[in-house]
Amino acid sequence: MKSGGRKKRLVVLMIFISAVSLLLAAALIGTMFLGNAIDVPLLRSENVYIVLILAVIFLVIIISMTVIVLRRGKLYKRIRERNARILAGEETSEDSSAEEGIAEEGEREAGSKSKETSESRFYMLTETDIRMKSYRAPNMTGITLKELCERFRNYAAAEKKLYYTPEDIRKFIAGMAVSRILIMQGMSGTGKTSLAYTFGEFLNNGSVIVPVQPMWKERTDLVGYYNEFTRKFNETMLLQKMYEANYSSEMYITVLDEMNIARVEYYFAEFLSLLEIPDTDKRWLDVVSDKWSNDPVKLNESGQIKLPDNMWFIGTANNDDSTFAISDKVYDRAMIVNLDRKSKEFSAPHTEGIKLAVWEWEKLVREAEEEYGVTARNLRRLSELDAYMIKTFRVSFGNRIMKQINKYVPIYVACGGDELEALDDILSKKIIRKLETQNPVYVKSMSRQMSEYLDELFGEGKMKSCKESLERLALGA
Repeated sequence: MKSGGRKKRLVVLMIFISAVSLLLAAALIGTMFLGNAIDVPLLRSENVYIVLILAVIFLVIIISMTVIVLRRGKLYKRIRERNARILAGEETSEDSSAEEGIAEEGEREAGSKSKETSESRFYMLTETDIRMKSYRAPNMTGITLKELCERFRNYAAAEKKLYYTPEDIRKFIAGMAVSRILIMQGMSGTGKTSLAYTFGEFLNNGSVIVPVQPMWKERTDLVGYYNEFTRKFNETMLLQKMYEANYSSEMYITVLDEMNIARVEYYFAEFLSLLEIPDTDKRWLDVVSDKWSNDPVKLNESGQIKLPDNMWFIGTANNDDSTFAISDKVYDRAMIVNLDRKSKEFSAPHTEGIKLAVWEWEKLVREAEEEYGVTARNLRRLSELDAYMIKTFRVSFGNRIMKQINKYVPIYVACGGDELEALDDILSKKIIRKLETQNPVYVKSMSRQMSEYLDELFGEGKMKSCKESLERLALGA
């Protein structure tokens, strides 16, 4: 009762002060009509507006304080009533668990908005939760890798008027089997972006095109960030697609357009590290610092989403003065597809796209590895070439490159290609490319000798791509 009396007296005092302020404001307004008839310096016309503004501000402060006191009084009254019920045995502390956080609720009412709002801070991801409840996985197609390549090539030509050689398509498909990161290189206008985008269309699961910006430096540039002012997460289309892919068994394509216009190892660093983890169930990408009760379903307790294993990141790269050189860290983890020239047009029949589940894709890859493994003869050749490279240039294949070769070659052959063609292609991109960092004068002096050694080891005229790469290095010295 005593505290209630103090509160009532405080409210009466505030009301009295408010009334005085109103009267003062009314008097000041009156002087605006009386002019200078009242000879009071404070109320002269040049001072009236300043005093009036101060009076109004003072009045607003008093009213706000009154409202806060009344609301906090209600809050503490509810706390006292709850404690009284507990002491009287009418309610236990467990029964009152629903009222835990009354203090936080009071602060919300006083102007501090709680993070536990009814509206999710992730609009796009929450919508995805609702939409994907009705998702149905695609049926098995029964397609082979060779048929996949032929059908995709015809689809691109007939439906999109895009023309690629069979070798280009084989390199693209085989590269996807080796790594979740591909880099499309070559002259402008050869269809680098179009190839990646069209493959998503062919799979009836449209690709996401992410135009990389020159100022990008970190993960948030790709996935978005939490806005403290709006208390919403600024989601990107890539984040939404990654989240959706965790519901789906289909293959997803993300195109990083002009990926080296910013430093790839900066904004893509976390992705590169996660994709190196062998256990795909441990690839969790940081999104926010914690999870709220109404956050999307597939956001874990640490505020992370799983990096989906059914998503491929395909970057297009140009090599000019406006771009950054791609580091060895990125090249070693990615597969490279060179599109150096435009292909000739050809006639193709109308071709429908397909729905290919990632589990069927993995099944095709496993079967190809078992059936078309690198032959013992070529494994011996690779061992000899490795020894030659170490002795001549101090460049070694390494475990990662050998693992990539042992996967790339069987897939390329299963797509309808030749084993030596596959070896020539991957060696030019993974081994010969490393000579770019060597002394250019020394590389030029040794290029002819190495070309002759390749002819001796693999057969004359068999390693065309490797020898062309050596010639370019020699000319650039």
